[in-house]
Amino acid sequence: MNIGVLREGNPLDRRVAVTPPVVRKLAESGATVWVEQGAGEGAMFRDDEYIRAGAHIAYSPAEVIHRSELVVKISVPTLPELELSPPGAALMAFYHMAVASPAIFDTLLQRHITAIGCEIIRRLDGRLPVLAAVSEIAGQMSVPLAAHLLRSSSGGRGILLGGSPGVPPAHVVVLGAGTVGTWATRAAVAAGARVTVLDTDSEKLRRLIEHVPHVATALADSESIGAAVASADVVIGAVLVAGTKTPHVVTKPMVEAMRPGAAIIDVAIDQGGCVETSRPTTIREPSFKVNGVVHYCVPNLTADMGRSTSIALAQALMPYLLRIARDGLDGALRGCPELAGGVYTYRGACVEPQLAAAFKAPHRPLEEMLSAPW
Repeated sequence: MNIGVLREGNPLDRRVAVTPPVVRKLAESGATVWVEQGAGEGAMFRDDEYIRAGAHIAYSPAEVIHRSELVVKISVPTLPELELSPPGAALMAFYHMAVASPAIFDTLLQRHITAIGCEIIRRLDGRLPVLAAVSEIAGQMSVPLAAHLLRSSSGGRGILLGGSPGVPPAHVVVLGAGTVGTWATRAAVAAGARVTVLDTDSEKLRRLIEHVPHVATALADSESIGAAVASADVVIGAVLVAGTKTPHVVTKPMVEAMRPGAAIIDVAIDQGGCVETSRPTTIREPSFKVNGVVHYCVPNLTADMGRSTSIALAQALMPYLLRIARDGLDGALRGCPELAGGVYTYRGACVEPQLAAAFKAPHRPLEEMLSAPW
């Protein structure tokens, strides 16, 4: 099995999907790994480290793609990358198809590409192991970002996150008690903030309190969200509906009711955002104001934590890559239901029902496709 690793196209994205230690494991399993020149530079992994681990260096995206049966990257593939892919190619990445352009979807089908979405690889218990690896880091990152956004020089309220003697701490409201929300809550409590967490699932809130006892919790509905947001110094949007566009649980009137200089960090912006006034920004220009409220809405914000995110992601991907290297792609899809659940398109057909419904495309079950001749 030939596995290729592409360099991320955005110069501000410092991550790489596969690290040298994981390359070593793949090479030991018998796979041939092709890494695009400089793919690991942003994460401080040099080409010679990949070579020592057993990889071969390729000198263009085209070379990686044409030498590989499976290509791995992090951000959604670009149209030029997809157009380089031969019919029947397989490409694993974070597609975020709920907000992807129709052109990406159409090209995947037209070129008969097997698209494996890292964000929807799901275990039988419902856990999303690869997405969780990124979400843990995103949750932790959101709190120092909040501290920065609250500074007067950032347009914030000039509030110290953890307070000081005689000075009350900031009130941080976390929307969602999943992986991002849990790690954001832990970091905010550790920083000394007063934290309120809302979720529609009382069991998630119960588990959160077991691990982080010093928080206030509430079941999320429009009334409780509105009240919490109005009193917040920072709102961290950590809402996830896996595989679908995130609903706007914070409306424009709720944002208008917030105090000037308050901050919103919409971590859900990858899937469309959970705040009505959010819009995607970049690491270079990460924030903007609406009604005096600072919004930070960087998709893939972990791109700025290149090394840690790369290590976490590569470790999460490793079991699936080893399975594919050992059994081939089709064998791995037949034998590993959680990997099969991550497939959006397979050789010209949409096999993910929610995606088919969203794009009004025919749906064919993956099991049926795997049994059909190619």
